[in-house]
Amino acid sequence: MPRPLKIGVQLPEVEYVARWSELAEMARGAEAIGLDSLWLGDHLLYRDDGLPPRGPWEAWSTLAALAAITERVEIGPLVAATSFHNPAMLAKKAATIEEISGGRLVLGLGAGWNEAEYRAYGFPFGKRVSRFEEAFTVIRTLLRDGRCDFHGTYYELHDCELLPRGPRPEGPPLMIGSIGPRMLSITLPYVQSWNAWFTWFGNSPEGYRPMRDTVDEACRRAGRDPATLERTLALFIGFPGSQGRKLGDLSDPDVAAIPGDPEHLAPALRAFAAEGVTHVQLVLDPINADTIAALAPTLALLDS
Repeated sequence: MPRPLKIGVQLPEVEYVARWSELAEMARGAEAIGLDSLWLGDHLLYRDDGLPPRGPWEAWSTLAALAAITERVEIGPLVAATSFHNPAMLAKKAATIEEISGGRLVLGLGAGWNEAEYRAYGFPFGKRVSRFEEAFTVIRTLLRDGRCDFHGTYYELHDCELLPRGPRPEGPPLMIGSIGPRMLSITLPYVQSWNAWFTWFGNSPEGYRPMRDTVDEACRRAGRDPATLERTLALFIGFPGSQGRKLGDLSDPDVAAIPGDPEHLAPALRAFAAEGVTHVQLVLDPINADTIAALAPTLALLDS
């Protein structure tokens, strides 16, 4: 049987300071064992939450480096905060990484949420969805058409051109990471895939089903056949030595990890595939080269 769904892994964000040599080792290892994708969070700084300040490496620079050292896996931000960049510049970055990777970018987009990093770096936090709506229009238009003239409340483009173009004529596939009704109404007419974070649905197929139904209904309201939207999920996976993966948003509820041994993980992934999920990003606890390598028996089971 073919693999029932694509399987990727999210690389470390702020669990510890992963040096580039470590990230490169993980990326090469993921590709070597047959994983389908690599993902990075797009954040700048976490603080004011009871823990010491911490931050990841800048996502777009790291994505470019990952694109250069891999050959097959898809890569993408999970998900890019559109308000961290002028949207035309973000489209330019995406087109460049498309070129470096040979057309392997999946462009996950979102409106951002972490007010502390907005304040620290001087980005406006208010009207985030309204700003996203304008940015999304600019980004998708430039990547699809190569040209955009836009005069909005927050952004102004005067006959902007995206040159040179990347290897795919219509640009990379777009993914939205949100369950907000307004965000879905803005994006569902245009994106290729939708993504949900494991805390939103309790890391279980049972929790995912009502969320899937909500997105199906949002597709219908947007005039889209729900069957045309790819469903992707981040899943929390625990290995021996796990201590609860310390991600950025400490307000997220704790959820039970899916055990990382193949006897538990393979059937769990098949269960999500049976619900219509076609691509997952595994959030490993702990996350290092060894736990990525430990996914190989699960992949073998799914491929057999």
